[in-house]
Amino acid sequence: MTRGTTGAEVAPEAQEGWRGWREATQEALYGSGGFYRTAPEGPAGHFRTSVHASPLFAGAVARLLCRVDAALGRPDPLAFVDMAAGRGELVSGVLAALPAAVSARTRAYAVEVAGRPEGLDHRIEWRAEPPHGVTGLLFANEWLDNVPVDVAEVDAAGLARRVLVRGDGTERLGGPPTGAEAAWLARWWPLAGEEGLRAEIGLPRDAAWASAVSSLDAGLAVAADYGHTAAARPPFGTLTGFRAGRETRPVPDGSCDITAHVALDAVAAAHAERCAPGHTPPPALTRPQREVLRALGVTGARPPLALASSDPAAYVRALANASRAAELLAPGGLGDFGWLLQPVGAVDAAALLVDVADDEEQ
Repeated sequence: MTRGTTGAEVAPEAQEGWRGWREATQEALYGSGGFYRTAPEGPAGHFRTSVHASPLFAGAVARLLCRVDAALGRPDPLAFVDMAAGRGELVSGVLAALPAAVSARTRAYAVEVAGRPEGLDHRIEWRAEPPHGVTGLLFANEWLDNVPVDVAEVDAAGLARRVLVRGDGTERLGGPPTGAEAAWLARWWPLAGEEGLRAEIGLPRDAAWASAVSSLDAGLAVAADYGHTAAARPPFGTLTGFRAGRETRPVPDGSCDITAHVALDAVAAAHAERCAPGHTPPPALTRPQREVLRALGVTGARPPLALASSDPAAYVRALANASRAAELLAPGGLGDFGWLLQPVGAVDAAALLVDVADDEEQ
């Protein structure tokens, strides 16, 4: 060990540019020259999310907000918090899709590390952190997969060790995980002794989610992400990069997005375990996106052929909407996203997914 300028000990691997994936990703994505702070085109220029695929997604989230509003007794104000808001596409779409009576009571917040885009609706409050003490819906679309995590890999002796990385993406194995990281692996993603098996240590995501949920006084928090549970962990992990619309090797130099799928069961448990002793929070739900969106009115059904004769323009619009809906619902694609619905207070997450004829406030 040597000492840095602050007097703190510096490990030999750090002197040589080796760091854990969590530290390297944090700087690459959120540092002063990081991907999410400097990319002028925003995330939409590098990967396609449900938000960018179709305005039907924002419409479905708006319907969910209306259902949360009704379950809460129509509070004033009603909060909509868009975590990892990108350039404000989702929050703008939700505001546009809300019925006038709900929109008039809604306070919209966009939470993002990048600066506020020009021309954004003046009703949207742009923040670096979620507001606290609000009532309504907090929605995190592809946020948790970008919360940096460390990676563990099994070596030739069958021991799980932390994966270290340099700025060019070169990897090597370091020491074994210890403390809370080792405990998290043992509980949520135990690695068998086969060489090469990998796991992403989701402890920072659990903490980030529990903190975000705690910002609500009452309502619903939703995380929508590619994810997995203990019954089907990916054996070699999921760490990857995206650049200009293509999947690429993850390189922590600020030039690409770095992402990994989310252990949704661990994330869900984190909020419950943070609650005060003796307080049992309402049950959370984890459902595939296609199931949730269908319950929120996104069906993908083709319009009746008779409409082509009676109203050709309406038929073409309906056909386009069906195509967009199909992308949002597709197995093997966006439809496989997991939605974690975590209620706060007297909200029944399952009841929110019961299909109703009219979500608009009369």
